Amino acid sequence: MRSYAETPPTGPLRAVVEVAWQARSGAEPHTQRVLPDGCMDLLLSGGDVVVAGPDTTAHLAASPAGGVTTGLRFRSGALPALLGVPADALRDRRVPLSEVLDPGRRRLLRPDAPGTGGDRRGDVVWLARLALALRTAAVDRPTPAPLPHAALGALAGGVPAAELADRLGVTARTLHRRCVATLGYGPAVARRVLRFRAAAALLYDGVTPAEVAARTGYADQPHLSREVRALAGVSPGSLRAVPAADADDVR
Repeated sequence: MRSYAETPPTGPLRAVVEVAWQARSGAEPHTQRVLPDGCMDLLLSGGDVVVAGPDTTAHLAASPAGGVTTGLRFRSGALPALLGVPADALRDRRVPLSEVLDPGRRRLLRPDAPGTGGDRRGDVVWLARLALALRTAAVDRPTPAPLPHAALGALAGGVPAAELADRLGVTARTLHRRCVATLGYGPAVARRVLRFRAAAALLYDGVTPAEVAARTGYADQPHLSREVRALAGVSPGSLRAVPAADADDVR
């Protein structure tokens, strides 16, 4: 039977990680629709560590029978600073971590990575230790700091980029560069993705599309439907029919 479990982060990782998770495909192969959410992940599967870059649209991820994937979902904009690589270089990509790190930091990829992911807690702990090592190791190519939570919320709520730049005390061009480097795309796309994430969460909870549109700042229900189809590849009704853990647990 397919399973999915989440674990809240503890200690210093709480500042940069939203959640640790693990998905098992069960006795049959499984294909997962992965939705854009403004985040990036570190994935551990079969002993390989992969960086899941920021998505601009949904994609399908296939897992073999018995496949296990463990992940750390980082807060929006947080992972690029740990990697020393701008988010736009990883946009819509899944890249081995060994190809992302500079030569001086590849030593952090110890050869003791779990092979099959049989022990969920052990896999999460191993991945968390790797993330902590990345956080404390020097970065040759520093990236801008992620936007404050309030600024991300303002974007999701539809605040124009020029107004948000004024609130942050920077120019619109600086805000754009900061968004691209930390989120993988400029403020306009970030607004769409973050608002979609909020809308998808409400749809998963069974809220009607009309109410979701009103609560998340879409012009009307047709506007919501167009955006959901563009970003998720399915209708709002399809998202309402699928539990959240089934729609976005394998990145």
